[in-house]
Amino acid sequence: MDSAVTRELILEGLDCAHCAAKIETQINHLEGVNTASLNFITKTLRIEVDSSGLLEDVLNQTYKIINTLEPDVQVGEKDSKAIYTRKEINTQPLIIFLLSFALVAVALASSLPASIKLILYLSSYLLVATPILYKAGLNIIKGQIFDEYFLMSLATLAAFAIREYPEAVAVMLFYRIGEYLQDLAVDRSRQSISNLMDIRPEYANLISNGKTEQVKPEDVVCGDIIVIKPGERIPLDGIIVEGSSSLDTSALTGESLPRYLSAGDEILAGYLNIDGMLKVEVSRAYQESAVTRILDLVENAASHKAPAENFITRFAAYYTPVVVFAALALALIPPFVFNAGNPREWIYRALVFLVVSCPCALVLSVPLTFFAGIGKASRHGILVKGSNYLEALNYVNTMVFDKTGTLTTGNFKVINVNAQPGIEPADLLYYAAAAEYYSQHPLAISIKMAYSGIITEEHIGEYQDIPGYGIKATVMGREVLAGSIKLLENENIICPHHSPSVTQVHIAINKNYAGYIELADQLKPDVPQAMKELREIGMKKLVMLTGDNELAAHQITTELKLDEIYSELLPQQKVEMMEMLESRKSKNERLVFVGDGINDAPVLARSDLGIAMGGLGSDAAIEAADIVIMDDEPHRLPIAIKIARDTRAIVVQNIVFALGVKAIVLALGAVGLATMWQAVFADVGVTIIAVVNSLRLMRGNY
Repeated sequence: MDSAVTRELILEGLDCAHCAAKIETQINHLEGVNTASLNFITKTLRIEVDSSGLLEDVLNQTYKIINTLEPDVQVGEKDSKAIYTRKEINTQPLIIFLLSFALVAVALASSLPASIKLILYLSSYLLVATPILYKAGLNIIKGQIFDEYFLMSLATLAAFAIREYPEAVAVMLFYRIGEYLQDLAVDRSRQSISNLMDIRPEYANLISNGKTEQVKPEDVVCGDIIVIKPGERIPLDGIIVEGSSSLDTSALTGESLPRYLSAGDEILAGYLNIDGMLKVEVSRAYQESAVTRILDLVENAASHKAPAENFITRFAAYYTPVVVFAALALALIPPFVFNAGNPREWIYRALVFLVVSCPCALVLSVPLTFFAGIGKASRHGILVKGSNYLEALNYVNTMVFDKTGTLTTGNFKVINVNAQPGIEPADLLYYAAAAEYYSQHPLAISIKMAYSGIITEEHIGEYQDIPGYGIKATVMGREVLAGSIKLLENENIICPHHSPSVTQVHIAINKNYAGYIELADQLKPDVPQAMKELREIGMKKLVMLTGDNELAAHQITTELKLDEIYSELLPQQKVEMMEMLESRKSKNERLVFVGDGINDAPVLARSDLGIAMGGLGSDAAIEAADIVIMDDEPHRLPIAIKIARDTRAIVVQNIVFALGVKAIVLALGAVGLATMWQAVFADVGVTIIAVVNSLRLMRGNY
């Protein structure tokens, strides 16, 4: 059976947020479509289909839907390059607006005959209304009635019918001006987001046959050597083989201070080389590089929608038809059923309803706010994989942390080698380092670094990694166990009693206890401040889960004043503890686990919200976590929560403001106290204000 396939399309010329929502809804109803998400801000349509066999049919139906709803939109495959381009300001609409305004001003200010004034009003109206009338007529023919083009056309033509000429022209004129300003505001937001896209490299300097040639990053393979000159952006992930330089890492990590790197250091695509010439051996293909994964995650974050976005989409589908039928009832029932006043007056009130009913302020501003929040987070080195995860941060009261690599540096240092009588400490360290030869665990790396001798593969025979316990290996013909005291006890090896205050690795050789190695880990420098800030912003409970011994864990707990600690846990036991903690939380609360993204992948996946620390280069982190802290610094956690709260606050402001103003104008219009001028403000004015309010997120720092 074929697996699900995903295809991404670009919809150039998509300028209607309401239409974008309708396109997304209809594609989601197609047979074979798992999910379809259309991001109006990036103009990207992402479709996941059940199987490759259905893809062509789904795409054909998708093209038909888009052509029906938005015939002027051009659909194309998404290119791997940046999709954000700044549009040149089109002055033609401004000329039309000025000419239309001049004609209606002459009609209003002069004492010309009524017939001449009517010609001026009609001319002014047709100048601005023709594109709207054309789109409305085309959509009616295709069965798409309830959109803003139909509403504005019906309202203004009806205003002409009841001889409200100035207001008919003014409504259409200000609607078009509002549309124009709205497009400028959205384009500005797209451009502000596009600054993030500037980190995508355009070329790589590849060394081939002794010469340097400029090629596309996609054409470079692992193992190739590339050159990065001062001022150039790093195009691919790799290891520096020659040279040293200061690098601006802010695009990926949010860190403002340059980072000095030299031969042997890892370097990531997206960094900016400041002052040195570097030769780099490529370690990841372009599609797997850090910058590509970051950009893909930011662009595709819209596919994971927050509850507020889903609510607005559903709301808009019912809101417009309800208001239209309410307007029809308002125009017909009072004058013709209850004989209540002049029909012309009730028709005018109904027209106010029609003008107000467009839901663009909500359909546009809410997704834009979440997208701006995700963009803001990315500039602070926080990668959020969806607006639903950003929203969920608002409901976090408890944070659960792994210890090693999350709260501590994970760079252990051997501080003592305690060998049993008859065994030299140097020999004990050798056997431990040899047993850990293939392991990449932080403890193993520290032990290998502490041993100054040479160890080769020929020294090691059989090798077995026992997760959560340690290593079992044959070293120079001897069976060596290196790990926790539980590992030795499981092998029925008698161990002397110890009361560890630091992390210990116990060693047994040929079933006999040989001694233990003590290692110390250090808190990350920013952890105390991060914990303090989390408390200050209202975090009620901070919990730590660790596989380390109880005394070492309690030392960290005391220093950071954590609320709960659970130590000496195996990976599966961490999952069990998370389930226990989840059973204690309230219905609306979200439980967060913060881990290093590699050993903690099962817990990250099991938690309500998984945050990976320092997981930028880890596939496990990218896959399992919902949020990735790109520079391994815990002080980003309170920043993430602040951004989430600011985002939600602006979303709530926009919803309350838009619905509140529309409700007031609808109520005033129903009793004859609102004019069509006020209705225009309730539609176009509210949309522009909501969009501008959303863009506030892009400013300032935390």
